[in-house]
Amino acid sequence: FELPAETLKQIIDKTRFAISTEETRYYLNGLYLHVVVEAGEPRLRAVATDGHRLALAEMPAPEGAAGSPGVIIPRKTIQEIRRLLDDAGEMVEMQVSSQKVKFAFGRAALTSKVIDGSFPDYVRVIPKNNDKILRLDNSLFAQAVDRVATISAEKSRSVKMAVEPGRIVLTVRNMEAGQAVEELEVEYDGEPFEIGFNARYLLDVAGQIAGAQAEFRFADPASPTLVLDPEDPGVQYVLMPLRV
Repeated sequence: FELPAETLKQIIDKTRFAISTEETRYYLNGLYLHVVVEAGEPRLRAVATDGHRLALAEMPAPEGAAGSPGVIIPRKTIQEIRRLLDDAGEMVEMQVSSQKVKFAFGRAALTSKVIDGSFPDYVRVIPKNNDKILRLDNSLFAQAVDRVATISAEKSRSVKMAVEPGRIVLTVRNMEAGQAVEELEVEYDGEPFEIGFNARYLLDVAGQIAGAQAEFRFADPASPTLVLDPEDPGVQYVLMPLRV
């Protein structure tokens, strides 16, 4: 089947950061590309997860895609395809079988084995009933997270997010350097609570939100949080919180 190069590029960019690099769970070391049927319409969906976060992007399935098997395309192949897409023509032709995928871009073509394993049932990880809904300015949020995170040298730097009506306060503590605090106005009118996230993961998600706003849907501080892009209904992100 054929799909626009631009569309494939977007689907890859919106999900590839969440591909796992952990060798033990090899079946997560790729992008899971498959067709789902929603409300009678087939959709081409890409999903990546490393167990701490999940990224999903989808589009109406191109003609001829409906019967294709779901495949896990290795991380290296995805990087290579993404590079080739920059010089690709308008359309990319894809051939998918249970062992291999082939991408043809005008003059170039790339064939890759797929990962032999089954991708986990990611649908049950995506929260359905998160009812604490917060909207904020995405670029201001990304800048604020970036500023507070610079205080901490550790890779797993945790950002504490204190959420209350109308505002959030972001805090990062560091033994040597003390603490960094940022406050942001947000749209939120629920109960106050505190939740923690890995700063890098927040920045990765914020970096892929196309619209001006990001929407966070929380359940409680120990449950997965859903992040949506109000301007792109085909995208969903799930973040596992950290203890604060």
